[in-house]
Amino acid sequence: MNIAITGASGFLGPHLIARLLKDGHSIRTLGRRDTGIAGVRHFAWDATAGEPSPDSLEGVEAVVNLIGEPVAQRWNSEVKRRIRESRGKGTRNLVSGLARLAVKPRVFVGGSAVGFYGDRGDELLTENSSAGQDFLAQVCLEWEEASQGAAKLGMRVVVLRTGIVLGADGGALAQMATPFKAGVGGPVGSGKQWVPWIHVDDWVELVLFALANEPVKGPVNAVASNPVRNADFAHALGSALSRPSLLPVPVFALKLLYGEAANALVSSQRALPTVATRAGFQFRYPEVAGALNQIYKG
Repeated sequence: MNIAITGASGFLGPHLIARLLKDGHSIRTLGRRDTGIAGVRHFAWDATAGEPSPDSLEGVEAVVNLIGEPVAQRWNSEVKRRIRESRGKGTRNLVSGLARLAVKPRVFVGGSAVGFYGDRGDELLTENSSAGQDFLAQVCLEWEEASQGAAKLGMRVVVLRTGIVLGADGGALAQMATPFKAGVGGPVGSGKQWVPWIHVDDWVELVLFALANEPVKGPVNAVASNPVRNADFAHALGSALSRPSLLPVPVFALKLLYGEAANALVSSQRALPTVATRAGFQFRYPEVAGALNQIYKG
């Protein structure tokens, strides 16, 4: 299959590309930065500036849209603008470019996040649950609505509401593990908030599952089947690193570092992968202890 991937230079893109190349797919990337991966053709594209060039999408059979300004940084008005526009406006520009093709791709896998739900405490969240009201929830809502524009072009659209992706070589886990490696790790705040997580290998397999299975469409919670409370996540991480996990991180300290973005770090989403499991997807790493042990102990 000829697959275009946008925003592929981040943490997730290289993992996905490696798996797709292994399976013999033809890959091209669109974005500001080239991954530098051999065998992948790159097309320069500023997502918020306008549509991608026509030749960058010609002949594409599937699209995986991973564009988005990083959320894990201190927010100000300019950062929030980039977070919103890179996802909403960027995706609309992508869909507008797809609309110009004589032959459209068959499937569009769009990005989103469990931040769609906002801070929901102990509530069980499936793909049918409502959107939250905070900044990130509204960003995700706009992002998903932009992706659904591809459905109007006759494409099957899948939107992955991704949780915290666990992998050894980057992403949120690299930042989370730093204090644990120094022996000062522990739960964040009360530790009672739910952490929706997924191993990077399972995330990659879920993308492949979404690309290949015609019945799968609409929102899909890209999270493992067993979310855990933050305190239990901290314990599992400390155990995998053979480090203590007893020192709690006060919320005020996070707010000093991240400002408003700290609210996202302490929010609770008890999200379940209802659509994926009902469609027959099987997680290789359903338990967080097993996932973290594989990452750090092999």
